[in-house]
Amino acid sequence: MVGLMLMLGSNTASAADNPVVVQLNQRLSALHADPALGELAAYEKLQAQHAITAFDKARRSQRETAQYVAERRVEIAEIAARTQAARREVDRLDRTRSELLVEASRREAERARREAERLRVQAQIQAEETERLRMAAEAEALARQEAEITLDTVAGQQANRLSAARQRELKLAREEAELVSGAKLPPSKFETRGEVFTLGADVFAANSAKLSAGGASSAAALAAYLQANPKARARIDGYGDKQTPGQRRADVLRDALMAAGVAKSRLQSAGKGTGSKARALEVVVTH
Repeated sequence: MVGLMLMLGSNTASAADNPVVVQLNQRLSALHADPALGELAAYEKLQAQHAITAFDKARRSQRETAQYVAERRVEIAEIAARTQAARREVDRLDRTRSELLVEASRREAERARREAERLRVQAQIQAEETERLRMAAEAEALARQEAEITLDTVAGQQANRLSAARQRELKLAREEAELVSGAKLPPSKFETRGEVFTLGADVFAANSAKLSAGGASSAAALAAYLQANPKARARIDGYGDKQTPGQRRADVLRDALMAAGVAKSRLQSAGKGTGSKARALEVVVTH
């Protein structure tokens, strides 16, 4: 952390004639100085600093692209830090909820023991005490229910914030992947199994398992997207035709992603039967 802060100071000094670099370094420095966020998203901050350095050193023809990447990296670092802080808050709320429930149970058990002893000694007022205990138990149950509803509501709000932050982060990753690769990502939708990209039969050359020019572009964009999400994994499901089995199609795309720099350990491929013009491959990305 100290080394990264020294790097920030050095870069700020060396980029004094570039106000955009200075502004980006200042945002990154402010993120490090924030008591709540300073220790979070270290990897994203390091990526952002490298992007700023690359922007500062970029040739004139590359400066516009380098500036865009640097700005997105800083924004990703800020979002990642806030996301991790929100996760910590959700965890803290969960622990608090458990502690409250345990404490409520302990108090209830202790009260029941005292009441039982009192009722043994004062049998003559048993009916009156029983009614009082029933009302007290109902009030305690209502209070506990209200406390649980409140905690669930707060936890739900935090979960919604986390989801929104993740969606923004993935949107930035898509933009970065398309910018880096120079190609559009295939259409995708979010399902319970993950983010599903669907590729049609036109990604392959006619009567061949070789990727077409469009298929190669889609593969490059998918590889850049996975590189922008270093923790993501992809399962490639291939759907075949009379000439090419689904497994072969899946393996071809997997090999193209590996050739583009995606680690083999992050990829799986499988055949899934017969496809159609609209669906020759599905890439299921889990974040």
